[in-house]
Amino acid sequence: MAISSTKTLRLQKYIADSGFTSRRKAESLIAAGKVKLNGKTVTRMGLKVDPAVDVISVDGKIVHRDYVDKLYILFHKPRAVVTTLSDPEGRKTVMDFFPMIKERIYPVGRLDYHSEGLLLLTNDGEMAHRVMHPSFEIIKVYEVKVFGAVGPHLLKNLKRERLFPEGPVRPRSVRVIRQLPGKTWLEFRLSEGRNREIRRLCESAGLTIDKLKRVAVGGLCIQSIAPGEFCFLSRGELEKKLGMRGKEFEPFVSQKRTIDVRRKGGPKGVYEVRAADDPYFLQYRKQGPGKLSYQR
Repeated sequence: MAISSTKTLRLQKYIADSGFTSRRKAESLIAAGKVKLNGKTVTRMGLKVDPAVDVISVDGKIVHRDYVDKLYILFHKPRAVVTTLSDPEGRKTVMDFFPMIKERIYPVGRLDYHSEGLLLLTNDGEMAHRVMHPSFEIIKVYEVKVFGAVGPHLLKNLKRERLFPEGPVRPRSVRVIRQLPGKTWLEFRLSEGRNREIRRLCESAGLTIDKLKRVAVGGLCIQSIAPGEFCFLSRGELEKKLGMRGKEFEPFVSQKRTIDVRRKGGPKGVYEVRAADDPYFLQYRKQGPGKLSYQR
């Protein structure tokens, strides 16, 4: 469907809506002087364009004047996969799972190399912006396995607000969903969408993560989707699952019960191991090239 000739759009929105890239990336390209309007380089944000008259190019490539068909993909990213379009180190990327799709799609947000879970891919820049921007307050649910035991004091510490350089972050909730003899599974619910927020929250409390899995975004979940598999969604389905259609919204509710950490006992050995904030576990933090990329 062609864009109406009577409607002007902000330049970065036009680029995103045309499926060329995300709005955030479009803004970066404009700021870097890689975008031309009618043959002239522009760097000013918010510039209005008329898609029926103006010619927009990015790095010499014309941005098509017609909307492309919008694709919305719910993907279960496996571990040891990079959330990028390509990787200079030759590692497997999320795009390797979609050779049959000819349109240019891109991931909405990121999961680091060793993390797995729910990842949306699309060519709809406007929708990508709505999913990721903190102002829309879409709840994201993570299950995180940390080394050591988590008691009442640590759990309270994890729930408090942290002040990051880009702003404050406070989890909507944190609870223990499973305690193992040497490790603890936690569930985090957050809405801010800050970079690396789960890892930064855990590290600021002295915890070391063993596994991280994003299980839900809004009402979307990956319970029935195996790692490496995906399904297509319509825009209507996506809007409904993300709470963009008001009363139709049904948020994700986990069936896993909450473990009361105030009670003594539990699985054998739980209270015999070190607390999760013990410096002993720092040796298990995976960092550096080819290991763990600290991203959201």
